Amino acid sequence: MLPMPVSVPLVVVLLLVILHVVDSSSSGGDGNKFVYQGFASANLALDGLAVVTPGGLLALTNSTNQAKAHAFHPTPLHFLNNRSTARSFSTCFVFAIVSSYDGLSDHGLALVVAPTTDFSTANAGQYLGLLNATNGTASDRILAVELDTIMNPDFQDINSNHVGIDVNSLKSEQAHTAGYYEDDGDTAAGGSVFRELKLNSHKPMQVWVDYDGKARQLNVTLSPTKVPKPSRPLLSTTVDLSTLMADPMYIGFSSATGVVPTQHYVLGWSFSLVDGEPAPSLDFSKLPSLPRLGPKPRSKVLYVLLPLATALLVAAVLAVLFFVVQRRRRYAEVREDWEDEFGPHRFSYKDLFRATDGFRGRNFLGVGGFGRVYKGVLPATGQEVAVKMVSHGSRQGVREFVAEVVSIGRLRHRNLVQLLGYCRRKGELLLVYDYMENGSLDKYLHDQQHQLPALSWRERYRIIKGVATGLLYLHEDWEQVVIHRDIKPSNVLLDGEMNARLGDFGLARLYDHGTDPQSTHVVGTIGYLAPELMRMGKVTPSTDVFAFGVFLLEVVCAHRPIGPSNGNDRVALVDWVMEHHQSGSILDTVDPRLVGEYETEEVTLVLKLGLMCTHPLSNFRPSMRSIMQYLDSRQSIPDPSPSYMSYNMTALMQNDGFDSYVMSSDYNPSTAGASSSVTDLSGGR
Repeated sequence: MLPMPVSVPLVVVLLLVILHVVDSSSSGGDGNKFVYQGFASANLALDGLAVVTPGGLLALTNSTNQAKAHAFHPTPLHFLNNRSTARSFSTCFVFAIVSSYDGLSDHGLALVVAPTTDFSTANAGQYLGLLNATNGTASDRILAVELDTIMNPDFQDINSNHVGIDVNSLKSEQAHTAGYYEDDGDTAAGGSVFRELKLNSHKPMQVWVDYDGKARQLNVTLSPTKVPKPSRPLLSTTVDLSTLMADPMYIGFSSATGVVPTQHYVLGWSFSLVDGEPAPSLDFSKLPSLPRLGPKPRSKVLYVLLPLATALLVAAVLAVLFFVVQRRRRYAEVREDWEDEFGPHRFSYKDLFRATDGFRGRNFLGVGGFGRVYKGVLPATGQEVAVKMVSHGSRQGVREFVAEVVSIGRLRHRNLVQLLGYCRRKGELLLVYDYMENGSLDKYLHDQQHQLPALSWRERYRIIKGVATGLLYLHEDWEQVVIHRDIKPSNVLLDGEMNARLGDFGLARLYDHGTDPQSTHVVGTIGYLAPELMRMGKVTPSTDVFAFGVFLLEVVCAHRPIGPSNGNDRVALVDWVMEHHQSGSILDTVDPRLVGEYETEEVTLVLKLGLMCTHPLSNFRPSMRSIMQYLDSRQSIPDPSPSYMSYNMTALMQNDGFDSYVMSSDYNPSTAGASSSVTDLSGGR
């Protein structure tokens, strides 16, 4: 019993030593393993905007614009073993992205492994404080796992909410939409369901980064804080870090700001460079809390003063809004006195900005002729529209240009795409049109990618009559003669009821009835150009009739105007149909997808009418009024004249002396449900 008084102090000393070791390991260390349950006592290497808050949060950024921030474990680590091969390591951390705007945030943050903590040459914003405009080289020796909330086409980002693995570049080696794989209960089959997460949801999330040095496998896993680590990683790639790692390397975090006030926080962090040991788990009960979102609870005194304070606040907000709106209108739009006469056709940029949700990517329909096209909903009426942004440039003055835009806008017909108005802003002209739900006729005739159902003969005949009716209105029934100059299936749009509307008046010419049109620069689409255009360069209603004839044959046969034959030579559709007509087999040219379900008399009439309209001599072509009479009465049509025999379309198409205008477009109307070529008056004048 005598040794007891001596052993008690010894036990106390041992306990104190053990507690000191445990406390030291829980707050970070300089060895191959550390854990930070908050950063109140952490000795991190900080620069830029990075600070540790009094509550223990690692705040990488604040509301400062275009700045960067870094926070690194202060001691470099040896990621290479004695054989200069990369060692296995594991790390996990909890982060949160908090923005002043719901659903909108600035550039994200990244976990970084680098040979230095000096990033003074790096840029902020989209470069995340890691690289600069050179976009990284092999000498940078940077491994990063980015949590990015802005889509940047320069770096080929997949979307505005993704996780990526970056090696010496901000172009990710592998990327995936942020989320995690949740087991669906069928563990025997290895099934899992993907659950998407919003990185800027203001909620903490946990990330695991694990590297197997033997298998050379890098895994990245993401989940909400209350969900255990998923068995299936979000990203998994094979990469030999031996060629990347220097000795030693630093590990930490990097972030940067742009223009949207955003705070990037790290709540806790652990790391292990011990082979086979995962990073220590984080105790969420010990992690610091995020700042309160929204105002703090108000005292009862404020309720007494609430009416007065509300009135003052409303007055201040109204005053600020008034000056902001005035300023934005002054600098956002270009408006001159002479435009007052076009007032009803002028849209405010503010309304178009709201209609398209700020011209965001999710409303982007594609690239039509000379401009980008966005879908929008007018806030005042709820009307769906297509908004096209084109250059101000024109071969005539801006005043005459806008006057002609408004003239086209006065066209009113059920078979024409309606130009609703325009807006001028700095170097851009915004044109507003009706939105066509079913896109262009072209995709129903030729696009096999979307496997659309074939149009029935009734639908095709109604479309043909609709386009003919619209052309008759342009040529004869409106106050001026309008020559469209680019009639083809991609410029015929289908509304929600599959009614045809002729669109894209970008090459249209207007002149008064009874006057002789002047010669002009020859433009159009190869395969639809009348032969006389190449000789005289004069556009007339007859040149539109020629293109309409090719259009008729294309609708019936579902063949391009110029296409390969069995011998791989280029053959004109007109010549091909004429050959079958002469051999008595004209019905063999009909689209086989109709499987014989059509009116023989109607099909024969349309094919012969197409041949008549494409006669090489303009005097032999019918007018649009005669064409409508044939289509309405379904009366028989005479065979093409013998002079047609000498006409070879392919040879004429290969002639020199004209400029071919082909509407090339990245915009696929079959995916967006709108016109692939929205009206543009900036060319062809």
